[in-house]
Amino acid sequence: MSKPGKSLSAIATAIAALLPAPVMAQGFGGGPTLEPSELRSVPAETTAAAVVDPAWKAPRTSWGHPSFEGVWSTDDMRSVPTSRPEQFGERTTLTAEEFAERAGRDEGGRDRAVNTETFLRNEWGVRTFGYSSLIVDPPDGRIPAMTEAGRTRAGTRDRGTFGPGPFDSFEDFTLYDRCITRGVLGSTLPVIYGNGMRITQNPDAVVISYEMIHDTRVIKLDGSPHLEDGIRQYMGNARGHWEGDTLVVETTNFTGETSIGPNGNGTRHSAELELTERFTRVDPEMIEYITMVEDPVAYTAPFTVRLMITKQPDYQIYEYSCHEGNGAVGHSLSGERTYEKEVAEAVAKGLPAPSRTGNIFGPPQEGAEVIDINAGE
Repeated sequence: MSKPGKSLSAIATAIAALLPAPVMAQGFGGGPTLEPSELRSVPAETTAAAVVDPAWKAPRTSWGHPSFEGVWSTDDMRSVPTSRPEQFGERTTLTAEEFAERAGRDEGGRDRAVNTETFLRNEWGVRTFGYSSLIVDPPDGRIPAMTEAGRTRAGTRDRGTFGPGPFDSFEDFTLYDRCITRGVLGSTLPVIYGNGMRITQNPDAVVISYEMIHDTRVIKLDGSPHLEDGIRQYMGNARGHWEGDTLVVETTNFTGETSIGPNGNGTRHSAELELTERFTRVDPEMIEYITMVEDPVAYTAPFTVRLMITKQPDYQIYEYSCHEGNGAVGHSLSGERTYEKEVAEAVAKGLPAPSRTGNIFGPPQEGAEVIDINAGE
């Protein structure tokens, strides 16, 4: 497996050169903007201890390994797109003006989530990063095209309840819908909430527990080989080793039933997927995470994802009781049968078939009754 390219220090130095002084936010479309907080006044990666002081060393465990222990999150990465917008070309960092716009939107989003919204958790983090995308290789910052074989893996299940159906069996739902797993990258890429992870260590292993869908990976450091090829797991089989202060984790033996998309949604990779993850603590509150994705069956080329795992004030991880009260599969199948009944009744009466309701997300349909659940009526 090959190694990813540019280091945090090189990228942060390039950004810092573009930002001789803090820049205040200028509003533009895509959401409300506010004057950034002090933490958002400059790209957070330029403030990392390892950037400010190249001699900085990560804290150690009692047995001498760099310490990653604690509760972490990818909330701070929510405003960084996975694939780079085309207008940025091969530029990996935002300009001062672009960063100010993002910081203002992040501040506005957090303010709205904390002070206005009541529906569900909407975690915006407290820092803003100046990355133009999470994908850093290939140079255009975009996921390579899928192979012909990869494209044939696309199906209804890739969107599950985020799509329009039809829903004829449990296999039409994603593993996320079914509370089974989001996969490795699906559990790491930032989404609207549940981005927490708890890392614990002992001399022979690093253990990562993800907040949403309750997955836990045990990464052995004892030099033992991967499982034999016939044993396959949703989260793969991980083996780790140290390269200086960087934890390198190589994971194989995937099932081919998960995806690299946020929440594990999207066209599935193949069972030949191999991940090479690199964890480097660069600050008391930051872990740089870089992973190379290699799957010659599903993708035309490897690609590399880079993000920062950070600490959040007073962040706590609670039990994620996904199965309890999860009606996604049962309700969707019931709704599908009801729709089929309505179609049959319409046809019997010589009437046009009713249209499908479609995705539940987005604004209500024209003419739909809207009830304010906060009105107390």
